[in-house]
Amino acid sequence: MSHGGPGRLADRRWLLLAVGLLGSAVLFRTEVIDTVSVESDSMAPTICDGDRLVVSKLGAAEDLGRDDLVVFRSPVDGERAVKRVVAVAGQRVEIRDGVLFVDRERREEAYVDLATMDGAFFGPVVVDEGGVFLLGDHREVSIDSRDYGAVPRDRVEGTVLTTLWSSCTG
Repeated sequence: MSHGGPGRLADRRWLLLAVGLLGSAVLFRTEVIDTVSVESDSMAPTICDGDRLVVSKLGAAEDLGRDDLVVFRSPVDGERAVKRVVAVAGQRVEIRDGVLFVDRERREEAYVDLATMDGAFFGPVVVDEGGVFLLGDHREVSIDSRDYGAVPRDRVEGTVLTTLWSSCTG
């Protein structure tokens, strides 16, 4: 009595291939690329509440630099958050009358509305070894490194590659 023939064997191979591809896709999505839904306006106008982001998890903590947008677990509530790297270990950060200075040099930040930051001062502080200093672009509402200090690089889960879709208006 036969339990299949060449056709049944081919069907099994296709099924195994399909399962393998699906498993690879799931592993790729969870270990290499991920998507994140944003539930805050702390990065507006760059990223808005309701946006969906594509995030790379490859080498997330190793190659962080100024202006990278990163996803990490907030030290405040453990929820995923998105912020901008403005300084790395050893750099001096301060805000004078709403303007960001890193290592005493003024940073031009077209995405920050300085009119809403008038009269805001912070620091100076030096970023801890192994840390990154993260700020939201919508500074007047953002809870960020000004509140909880530098974030250890190993808490960064990924860097934002692109916006899949945006709910920003205007």
